[in-house]
Amino acid sequence: MPMMRASHADRERTLDVLKAGYAEGRLDHAEYEQRMGRAQRAQTYGELHVLIADLPQGPMAVPAPAPQQYPQPYQPMVPRTFLPPPPPTNNSAVAALVCGVLTPLYGVTAIPAVILGHKARAEIRRTGEKGDGLALAGLVLGWLAIGFVALVLLVVAATAGATG
Repeated sequence: MPMMRASHADRERTLDVLKAGYAEGRLDHAEYEQRMGRAQRAQTYGELHVLIADLPQGPMAVPAPAPQQYPQPYQPMVPRTFLPPPPPTNNSAVAALVCGVLTPLYGVTAIPAVILGHKARAEIRRTGEKGDGLALAGLVLGWLAIGFVALVLLVVAATAGATG
């Protein structure tokens, strides 16, 4: 970010690096004075960096220590046989999805997809079974198919009425 404006603290850090360079004998007195004056007048990071680019800027970087790994709290392993079984997937939800997917092939499955989808979602809310996404997908596919058929019927009726 060489064009970003420098702060007073940035100038002070640069002056510290220059002082260390002079004290170590890396700069002669004339060059030290010249760079000190330019550092005090510097407006941007780029101007400050040019003044100290050829000088060491503090001790060599030390890599940060790796985060300490703390042991997990004790959790006894429970055999899988003693765990409660996961909730089953609702069969009506699966049937709703199958009917919804088959709708493009067999147009009559759109209505069962909608009916089974609504039935499955009600059962899932009541029993806590899995499969709400399946039921919703079957509902959406069924309603889309019904809407498409209704649209086609409207267009056919409109064109028949306009020509007849």
